[in-house]
Amino acid sequence: VQYSTRYTPLETTVTMKLSVATIALFPAVTAFQVGPVGRAPTSLNIVKSEEKASDKLDKVFSSRPAEDPEFDKLVQANFPGAISNKKLESKVASILESKGLTPANTLLCTSLCCDELARSLEDDLNKVYGHNFNLGGLSGFPFAGNTGFGAMSAHVPDDGYCLLVHGPHVGITQDGVIGKVERSGIALVDNCCGSAIAASNYLKGITDGGAKITTKLQQFSDFQQGAVQELILPFGKRLNDADNRMKELPYALYDSQDILVRDIVSGGSGGIKRGLALLSGIQINTSPETLDYFHPLRFDYYDENGEVVEDLLPSLKA
Repeated sequence: VQYSTRYTPLETTVTMKLSVATIALFPAVTAFQVGPVGRAPTSLNIVKSEEKASDKLDKVFSSRPAEDPEFDKLVQANFPGAISNKKLESKVASILESKGLTPANTLLCTSLCCDELARSLEDDLNKVYGHNFNLGGLSGFPFAGNTGFGAMSAHVPDDGYCLLVHGPHVGITQDGVIGKVERSGIALVDNCCGSAIAASNYLKGITDGGAKITTKLQQFSDFQQGAVQELILPFGKRLNDADNRMKELPYALYDSQDILVRDIVSGGSGGIKRGLALLSGIQINTSPETLDYFHPLRFDYYDENGEVVEDLLPSLKA
């Protein structure tokens, strides 16, 4: 089975060949493909409140660090197009409200890394839209696959919507080191994302010719990391040629995840109720003293037929 796409900025065709073991993560499952026909109406609300999403966010931001103009310049220099989570969440809530998505009729679904730092954005959105359905695993890959998406779709309120947020994450320290981050209560600056960096090192061992021969291609006790390492294989040359491997790494991971998530959404489009908003990009984690950032790369709106009918990204970047 092959997945092919074109990605920017290199405009190079990527062909991803997955092993049988990895493909098994995303089986074609029909058990949860529930359409609106024959479903009994319910009065389910995800958040039982008439409070607007924008008003909820004002409360969320009251406990967050203030904007730091100098640090913002540092982030922008390394990740042009990134915006603080505060700005991202405010704009997303406003745009979605204009499309009819409210805390009362929207189920939040995420595919983000297991790392606790990846919870920052998710936790903010939880306070607005309620508990999320989790599709993600290591590095943010959608390991719940088609089965997870089908189950999630069945949980969306009747005549309601889904907000799906996904992407890998990367750390940046206060002095601009990418791939590292200060963590609360830990003296040493730590890797971020650890899974992604381990996969990158595995890939570098292959491209540089130093990898050890092993018969353990997949093992259940570390199955997700094995899949991450396999899914990054097509990007060996791209990462080797990059001026900053740690800066390019999350974008390579994103291109892989973008293919998989859109394929999962397409395969489960019959379960979409009134609509689905797909927001994806790179999470940029920072120290506890500064706001986290997000580089939005896709913001698509799907109608009830599972068709992309509007690109919302320009509105988000405005």
